[in-house]
Amino acid sequence: MQRTPPGSPKKLRRRPTDVTRLHGHHVVTGPELRATFAEDPQSHRGRFGRRLFHGIVLVLLLGLIAAGAIGAWAIMNGVIRVPSSVTSRAPISLCPTTTFDYLPNDQVTVNVFNAASRSGLAREVSEQFAARGYKIGAVDNSGTSYTGVAMVVSGVNGQAGAFNLQRNVAGTDYFQDNREDASVDVILTPDFGALVNPELVDQTPGLLLCPRENLRIADDSKWPVLPKGEPTP
Repeated sequence: MQRTPPGSPKKLRRRPTDVTRLHGHHVVTGPELRATFAEDPQSHRGRFGRRLFHGIVLVLLLGLIAAGAIGAWAIMNGVIRVPSSVTSRAPISLCPTTTFDYLPNDQVTVNVFNAASRSGLAREVSEQFAARGYKIGAVDNSGTSYTGVAMVVSGVNGQAGAFNLQRNVAGTDYFQDNREDASVDVILTPDFGALVNPELVDQTPGLLLCPRENLRIADDSKWPVLPKGEPTP
């Protein structure tokens, strides 16, 4: 065993100057390791935004699928009607197309209603009808949103009588309801002036005159509904 001669200086071991390097290799420290695997806050926010976007897209897709299924069910069950590409036929007029002869006055029963807010009008006109030979039924007040001279209303069995009355009250519109008797209502409105002069009544055959603006049929058997508590007609 070789000994160091007395008086010779001892060799000291060198301590490495950089503790992060060992035999030429870099030693990973704890802080570096934590820094490497720690989550970046910016990256975390970006991932949350992507997840939120994907969730919204998924909800919208599910909503579209549900809406499509409900729409298909509604079309199949007739709840929603899809317009046909085939040209539809012209609407059928609700106005009677029968040509009527002038019925004698004494064969017509007329109900006279005052919707003109002119006191005593229905009674006055009913007396004029009676003087021409008509049978007088009800005489009363009424209310209506109709605008025109007067309304002439009857069921199918009273259309000939309605034609007669339209010739005696110029400018009227005919409406049909579902009554079964032959009576005819004449509802006088604010535009009503007077009956046609008896000598000037046209008694040649012709058609009923229906509403000029909107052809329609009243389907209430109790129509017109008469308001209560109004002044004497």
